[in-house]
Amino acid sequence: MMKISITTSRRTQLVPLTRHIQEALSRLPAWTGLLHVHSPHTTAGVTLNEQADADVAADMEKALARLVPWKAAYAHMEGNSAAHIQTALVGVSAWVPIRDGALAMGTWQGIFLCEFDGPRTRELWLTPIQEMQP
Repeated sequence: MMKISITTSRRTQLVPLTRHIQEALSRLPAWTGLLHVHSPHTTAGVTLNEQADADVAADMEKALARLVPWKAAYAHMEGNSAAHIQTALVGVSAWVPIRDGALAMGTWQGIFLCEFDGPRTRELWLTPIQEMQP
């Protein structure tokens, strides 16, 4: 397993990870298989979505804030229940195909860290699973 660290700058922020993850993969010999990208945090998730237009990430941030407002009658004493709920909706991991050592995604796809309780420094765990050769 490889680990990468990402620092966020806002409470809610979708941070593009594709370049960071590809850089981490470049330190390995070329291989084909799957990469599991996991956030070990309860207030930060991982998703794949369009990376070509930054407005998509901004729209997602706004939509999630409308769905799960920061201030509501939550019981959690820490005051960040919205972040926990948003993370549960997005999920904390993603699987990405790898072909010859490179991320194999659609033309517009990118991998994002979804920060819901920032700013913070987050760790992501990357677990490569190499395809078995006959």
